[in-house]
Formats: sequence, C-alpha cells, structure tokens
Amino acid sequence: MHSLSWFLLVIGLSVGLSNAKWNEKNAVFFKNSLGRNKVLKVNCISNDDNLGFHFLRPGETYDFSFHDSLFKSEFYCDLWQGPDFKLHASFMAYEGGGFIVHYGKKNFWDAREDGIYFTHGQKMPKLEY
Repeated sequence: MHSLSWFLLVIGLSVGLSNAKWNEKNAVFFKNSLGRNKVLKVNCISNDDNLGFHFLRPGETYDFSFHDSLFKSEFYCDLWQGPDFKLHASFMAYEGGGFIVHYGKKNFWDAREDGIYFTHGQKMPKLEY
C-alpha cells in the first residue's frame, strides 16, 4: 500500500504543478522578427517525428503541439537565415516528460537580428522592442 500512496502523491504533484487542464497539449512557437525580406527556415525533430522544413517571412509564426511522453519528450530544432541560409543555430527547443509530465506548457522562440530569444508560459507574450 505504501508504494501506491507514493505513486498517487507523485502523480498528484506532477498534475498539480501546472495550472493547465490535464489533457491540454504542450506547444512550441517560433516567430521571425528578422529584418525586411529575411526568411527564417525552421526544422524540428523528436525521437518520433521529423516535422519538416518551414519557411517564415518576417512577422510570421510557426507552431506545433503535442502531449508529453511518459518517458521523455525532446524536440531539437534548427534555424537558418541569411544568404543561402548560411547562418545556423541548433538547440533543444523543448524538453519534458519523464518524471513530471507537463500539460499546457508553451515555449516561445523569437529570431531577431541580434539573437534568438526564449520565454515560456501559458500565453503568447507581448514582445516589446
């Protein structure tokens, strides 16, 4: 009985740590805030999926949503921009799952002239320059 109590406590904590609904999907958002006529190329992959290439014009966004895995959820993403897409960044855009399953977690990535900015939360942030 002790093991069952511990399991229920862990499940309760993992669900209780989020204000989101228990079945709400997590999401990753990308925004192209680069200068005029600069296209941002985005490609994300997980252990299960390759989400393909997406080309964002300035001001456009791309997002995808998913449920955390009980084992581990990771999305690695690559961003390219510049002439012939020579400028490149590769990073983990989302990590979750495992011991604590997230519901409604949102990661926001904003590609700007001086770097790639990150924030997270439940709602799309109002970005001010």
